Amino acid sequence: MKSLNFLLFSLIIVSSTTLLKFSESKTHWEDIKALKQFKQNINPDSVKPGSCVNTWNFTFDPCENLFSDKFTCGFRCDITVSKLSRVTELTLDQAGYTGSLTSLNLPYLEILELSNNYFTGSIPDSLSYLTRLSRLSLSSNSFTGEIPSSIGSSLSNLQELYLDNNNLQGTIPSTFNNLKSLTKLELQENNLTGKFPDLGSLQNLYYIDLSNNEFSGDPFEFTVTLPVSLVQISMRNNKLTGLSSESFKNLNYLQVIDFSSNKINGNVPSIFFQLPSLQQLTLSFNEFSSIEAPSFGTESLQNELIAVDISNNQLQGFLPSFLAFLPKLSSLSLENNRFTGLIPVQFALKTVFPETGIAPFGRLLLGGNYLIGGIPRPLLVLKQDSANVSLVDNCLFRCPHVFFFCQGGTQKSSDECSNVIIP
Repeated sequence: MKSLNFLLFSLIIVSSTTLLKFSESKTHWEDIKALKQFKQNINPDSVKPGSCVNTWNFTFDPCENLFSDKFTCGFRCDITVSKLSRVTELTLDQAGYTGSLTSLNLPYLEILELSNNYFTGSIPDSLSYLTRLSRLSLSSNSFTGEIPSSIGSSLSNLQELYLDNNNLQGTIPSTFNNLKSLTKLELQENNLTGKFPDLGSLQNLYYIDLSNNEFSGDPFEFTVTLPVSLVQISMRNNKLTGLSSESFKNLNYLQVIDFSSNKINGNVPSIFFQLPSLQQLTLSFNEFSSIEAPSFGTESLQNELIAVDISNNQLQGFLPSFLAFLPKLSSLSLENNRFTGLIPVQFALKTVFPETGIAPFGRLLLGGNYLIGGIPRPLLVLKQDSANVSLVDNCLFRCPHVFFFCQGGTQKSSDECSNVIIP
């Protein structure tokens, strides 16, 4: 009888211990509460079978059941000094969730990734409490309102910020200058206005994309300081009216510049042809009237430029022959401007007979100008399909006796040159 009582007592102890083990939460209770609240703010009709959020069953402990059939995805947990798991990453799948983003009390969160869904409403100020965030991505949703200035004030550890493809308005907060760790800033495809911010203090920022917004005026009028670490800057399709060479002179790592589809006038600064690392320069669809040549000789043009597009502007005067001496330049588009005079023979030689170590023009677009005279003789021996050369819609005085280079670099006989404007 004593043995039986002892056995029953032992079973009760073991059962109680087992129940205690499974009832003890491994995830901090505040994180569980925050995840529940986050799920409640998502429209249940948008939580599809098979989606991450659909597997969140809070009758089980989240961090203990990650990657099981209950919590298949959506977040990551890490054990802290308290021996409890804290949510350090919240990354939703692109399942088309709708809803709003309200207070998110996950103080250990390092990554918040909600891109490519349909969240609406404003970006809450409460994100500023997530001081451990290194990556914040709300791209491709339907967020409205202004960018909270508190993001710049509080998120000092932020390295990547993606707010692109939303409906955000207002200006870029000046507090962004406090984001000393920021490396990438993407705000394209919004309705942001105002002038380009002075971000010179962000010494780690290498990528900026503010394209397809409503930035206007001459943001470089008083020499906006750009980060010396900058590798790429894109501000296409805005309403900018000016540039300053002083803003670019120390950008020794800059590789890509895209200011196309703005209203920028004046000179194309010569600094763009002197930056040591620049590979791609796109200034098409603006109102530039001239190209400022570098002050030193062509023998000093040792940069990395591969592609230059300054088409569809109001450029006047002679074609800038110095461009033919850029050693790596292989794509040049100056079409649809107001250039006059002859086609420089240097352009033809670079296309057909480049010097050793010099990249040939694989793409040379000079159509839609007011060029006169004959086609340089080297172009007449250009092999078909060896380069894309366009000279159409100019004022060339005659077609060659044998061939004329029409759109796309193809050769056609003289009686097929009706698209040439004959003065």
